[in-house]
Amino acid sequence: MVKYKLISLACISWLLFFWPLQLNAMPDSTVTQPSKPRLILLGSGFTAGYASMLITLNKAWYQNQERTNFHFFNDNNQWKQLDKAGHFWSAFHQSRAGIDLLRWAGVPEKKAVIYGGLTGIVLQTPIEIFDGYQSDYGASVGDLIANTVGSAAVVAQELAWQEVRIMPKFSFHTTQYAAARPNVLGSTTAEQILKDYNGQTYWLSVNLGAFLKEESRYPKWLNIAVGYGAEEMVYNHEPSNRAMGFQAYRQYYLSPDLNLMHFKGRSKVLNTALYLLSTIKIPAPTLAYSNRQGFRVHTLYF
Repeated sequence: MVKYKLISLACISWLLFFWPLQLNAMPDSTVTQPSKPRLILLGSGFTAGYASMLITLNKAWYQNQERTNFHFFNDNNQWKQLDKAGHFWSAFHQSRAGIDLLRWAGVPEKKAVIYGGLTGIVLQTPIEIFDGYQSDYGASVGDLIANTVGSAAVVAQELAWQEVRIMPKFSFHTTQYAAARPNVLGSTTAEQILKDYNGQTYWLSVNLGAFLKEESRYPKWLNIAVGYGAEEMVYNHEPSNRAMGFQAYRQYYLSPDLNLMHFKGRSKVLNTALYLLSTIKIPAPTLAYSNRQGFRVHTLYF
C-alpha cells in the first residue's frame, strides 16, 4: 500500500533525528552505566516525535476516510509481496537503530538488544490498528508478521553474534510502468521511489568475512547480496492487471556488495554516513533470473 511507504518515510525521518546522537552506531565507551539524561532525552523525544507523527498521519491520511468497526484485511497476494519485504526492511532498521540508541544511553547490552529490538514493532503496530478501522481496507496480518519478523531478525543476530552479519538493503531504479498509472505509482522520481514497486529491490547482504576465521584472507569489506523484486505490477489486483495487458512476474538477483560498516574509523561524521548508507544496496554487477527472461547479467544494477 502507498500509505505504508509514507509511514515508513515518517518513521525513518524520526530516526534520522536520533541517529546523529549515537553517531558511531556503537556503545559509548565513556558511558559505563545507564545515563539518566540520555534516557530522558530518548524517552521524551520518542514520545513527542511519535505522537506528533501519529496525529499528522491521522489528519493527512485517515481523517476524510470512512471508518467502520475494527477488522482485518488480507492483502498478502498483492504486489508480489514487495510491500511485505518493505515492512521487513523498515522494521529491521528501526529496531537496529533502537538497539544502538539504547547502547548510546548506556543500557546494558542484553536489555538494549531486547528492548531496542521492539522499536520496529512499536512504531508499526499502531498504524495497523488505525488501518483496522478503515472501510476500504483493514489491519493486515501479513504486515504485522513482516514487522515482527523484521524486528526479530536484528534481535536474533545481535544475541547470536553481537553484530549484524546479514543486512537487509534497498535499491531502486525507475521503470516504464509508472507512466501507465502515475497517480498510483508516482509522477516524479521521488514519488516513484515510494510508490513504484516495479523499481524496488530488497536485498539480504551477507557479510561472509564474519563467518570465516580471523586469519582468512577473504576481504572483510566484500559482501554477497541476494535480492528480490518484481515487474509489470500496475494494478495490485491480479485479474485487473492482466486485463490491462500486464503480466506481473518475480525476479531474483545475486550481486557483490560493500560491507560499509567495515570502513568505520575515528570520524563520527563518516561513521554516521556509513550507518545510514548501510541500509542501501550499492550498485554493482548483478546476475538476474526470472521465469520470463531466464538468466541475465546487468553490468551495473540499481
